Amino acid sequence: MQQDLFTYAPTAMLLIDPVDNKILQANQLAARMFQFDRDDLSRYTVSQFFPTCLEKLHNFTLQVMEDDQAWCSELCIQVGQQTVHLEINARYVAPHMLLSCEDSKVGFALRHKSAAELHYQEGYSKWNDKETVFEEMERHNQLLLSAVGDGIYGVDTNGCTTFFNSAAEQILGWQKSELTGLKIHEIIHHKHDDGRDYPDHECPIYAAFNDGVIHSVDNEVFWSKDGRAIPVEYTSTPITDEGRLVGAVVIFRDITERKRTQEKLLNAMNEVASLKQKLEIENAYLLEELNADFNHHQIIGQSAAVQRLVNQIDLVGPTNANVLIMGESGTGKELIARAIHEVSERKSRPLIRVNCAAIPAELFESEFFGHVKGAFSGAIADRVGRFELADGGTLFLDEIGEIPLHLQGKLLRVLQERQFERVGDSATRKVDVRVIAATNRDLTQLILEQKFREDLYFRLNVFPIHSPPLRERLDDIPLLLNHLITKLCQRFNQPKPTVSVQQIEQLQAYDWPGNIRELENIIERQVILAKGGRLQFELKANSPVTRANPITHRPKTAVLTQHEQQELDIRNIQQALMQCQGKIYGEEGAANLLGLKPTTLASRIKKYGIDKSHFAGA
Repeated sequence: MQQDLFTYAPTAMLLIDPVDNKILQANQLAARMFQFDRDDLSRYTVSQFFPTCLEKLHNFTLQVMEDDQAWCSELCIQVGQQTVHLEINARYVAPHMLLSCEDSKVGFALRHKSAAELHYQEGYSKWNDKETVFEEMERHNQLLLSAVGDGIYGVDTNGCTTFFNSAAEQILGWQKSELTGLKIHEIIHHKHDDGRDYPDHECPIYAAFNDGVIHSVDNEVFWSKDGRAIPVEYTSTPITDEGRLVGAVVIFRDITERKRTQEKLLNAMNEVASLKQKLEIENAYLLEELNADFNHHQIIGQSAAVQRLVNQIDLVGPTNANVLIMGESGTGKELIARAIHEVSERKSRPLIRVNCAAIPAELFESEFFGHVKGAFSGAIADRVGRFELADGGTLFLDEIGEIPLHLQGKLLRVLQERQFERVGDSATRKVDVRVIAATNRDLTQLILEQKFREDLYFRLNVFPIHSPPLRERLDDIPLLLNHLITKLCQRFNQPKPTVSVQQIEQLQAYDWPGNIRELENIIERQVILAKGGRLQFELKANSPVTRANPITHRPKTAVLTQHEQQELDIRNIQQALMQCQGKIYGEEGAANLLGLKPTTLASRIKKYGIDKSHFAGA
């Protein structure tokens, strides 16, 4: 019985699940109104029938669930090509919701028919009394139009305004009295947002009362009375009278705030994409640095030249001054740059290295400053330049003397003004970058030859550092030898070979034109070829080292000075420590190897300032 009451109810009834957006039950009138199959309700969702008013449906559902019941006349459904406005009375039967739906036109007509009949029954038979009913109907219509938050106006088949509600007045600034009877397209819809003319024959609003089809537009503008372009979305619905098109009603909404929110979201997404790209590139650089075959965190050596170099690094590192590192190839200029970066306040940001000699002249600007998509042939995406990558950190310009003269001015401008533009972009970007440059060429000679700008030289040469060649720090060879052998043996997974004092003296007697790079290459080759745990060095005989006191070139019968004897003693102790991995005491200790008491050896190590930690674990 109860099921029959629901099925044959005089209004369209729906039982829905508001949370899962499902139709649970529907009576016959509901199936006819919504044009769906009652026997297969699982195919449908509630929201699919309200495509043009989902937000209002959502708000109405929340009101019902909060107040247990509510009434609404602002919802409409799309049935075929027609829009049917509904009056819905709803009640919340937790967790479900019961909807009683009625066509607004039908309900409106029934109410006023009932009112007319009531007046008739009460004796109102004169025409004036009947007119009162219709005036009330008109007043009710006007109240509905005024209460709606969306702008609404009507036009006849000539495009002239027939009505204009208060919401439309508030949005556009025009009064109803100023527009009634006028062609509204020529006033509020005559131009696109870019200023191009908008002919009325292209207007979807005009099309509605010509083709009888509903037209919806979600991205156009109406022009306000003060000349502002108001972004709107609108629907133009044709009006018919006895099958004849007589005009159209336009419902529109100001979407300025939504457009602003979308723009902010788009900008935020672009910024996130840009930061992601920048982070990916920085991570690639950092990974490259971690995998690089260099020792970035320490400079091996105790010679006077190295101590002077370390002091200079400690002095200039904490500052933001530009540094120019000058020295021969293979002396470790990049290692010096990294050491400066590591003791600076910028060490948490990356050090970006640029080999100036490897950049083609036509790609110089793109490599240093980046480019935007389409800036030139092959620029298929935005690219971050090296200056932008190094923002907040350090930019190491290796082989600075190889930059073509006509491009040096562009680099100078960035160093002076700390700002630049990407190739193809007019936006100026500011950067905070510390520059460390390095060269193996005589820049002063290049200036005289007009191959290097003097003003750029002075901008870079704020704090010059000389990277000493290996022939000026021969006393560091035992330490370098131990460090390189240890590293290479770990890489090749083979036991560490021994090196004699004579072999060290042989290495110290060589001129080393290739500096530390040459030393490393020779040691790597000999470690690979080592047999019986011993290294054999074959050096070029035509490059003897020229030194003031070449100990190795003295006749065997010559008497050593005290200073020379001390140097020999230091080298001998270093060699013993290296072979004993820094161990002094015991049968395998350096003292036993040298035939000295451990306390005597410890005293000499302290006296000569030898750091035995360099040999630990060697």
